[in-house]
Amino acid sequence: MNYIGYIGTYTKKDSKGIYSFELDTEEATIKNVNVAATIGSPTYLNITDDKQFLYSVAKEGENGGVAAYSIDLSSGQLTLLNKQLTPGANPCHVNTDQRHHYLFSTNYHKGTVDSYLIEQEKGTVSPPVSTIQHNGSGPDHRQEKAHTHYSGMTPDGKYLAAIDLGSDLLATYSVSKKGELNEVSRLDLPPGSGPRHLTFHPQLKSIAYLVTEFSSRVIVLNYNPDHGSFSILQSVKTIPEEFTENNQGSAIHVSSDGKFVYSGNRGHNSIAVFKTEEQTGELTFVENTSSEGDWPRDFVLDPTEKFLIVANQESNNLVLFSRDTDTGKLTLVEKDIAAPEPICLKFL
Repeated sequence: MNYIGYIGTYTKKDSKGIYSFELDTEEATIKNVNVAATIGSPTYLNITDDKQFLYSVAKEGENGGVAAYSIDLSSGQLTLLNKQLTPGANPCHVNTDQRHHYLFSTNYHKGTVDSYLIEQEKGTVSPPVSTIQHNGSGPDHRQEKAHTHYSGMTPDGKYLAAIDLGSDLLATYSVSKKGELNEVSRLDLPPGSGPRHLTFHPQLKSIAYLVTEFSSRVIVLNYNPDHGSFSILQSVKTIPEEFTENNQGSAIHVSSDGKFVYSGNRGHNSIAVFKTEEQTGELTFVENTSSEGDWPRDFVLDPTEKFLIVANQESNNLVLFSRDTDTGKLTLVEKDIAAPEPICLKFL
């Protein structure tokens, strides 16, 4: 079976924009890495659940924002629908709600969370309808101001959870029918931890996993849907205690059966594997697997979840692993798949 995937990239060197690739699960190989859309620094991508549209971070000269594409399901080709750009740095993350009524972006450099309306059927994006400016700082020298890094809807569709790496904050917002954001709760995270990304357990809807960039940890959270609030249940290290060199946590993903959590380490250059406790969602460390490249910025489970693909930003390569669905462990299959400045991976 062939599956189409997409690569979001920086375009500081050789990359032209968004790339597509194919995973052949029978041959266990990645092939046909090609340009799917030419655009400046599409560093994060989001594909709607119905597979009709792809949304991307976008940069054009001194302006930054988001871009909307329609997807040709047979070829994977992308067709630009529209862009929404404003002066200043481009965002670092984009996401949609479950019904694809809203698009959300977070801007690391500006410290903002923006919401947009998506025109149904057409997939085009409105200008921003709400902009939340974060403020604050942290003890790490990289936390001189707010640096929003992620936002995504809670599984019940009631709230937008936004993570601020600069001020060690997880803030929750209500979303009005017009897409307007209003804060309802906030959780202060350990000072200097640098929270980066968040994902929810697919079955235990009250359990979420947050990866920290600076302290190299996965924090297990309890989500209260009545108040949109979060509390800390557990914190586990993603690298060995004896590793004292620079490491920065990157991406975090959960298998669809909820049994395993995977977290990326840039510096240690590994993927940490954790097993979840069935009732509580708490984590037990399984192993670290080498990313077979430098600076694993993101990774993705394929639609069968028998494979995991890593994007190594600094070594410009994708790496294909097979995945044992019983143990969660990864085995190297193919490693020197050329891909320029890869930052984000998504499958159709």
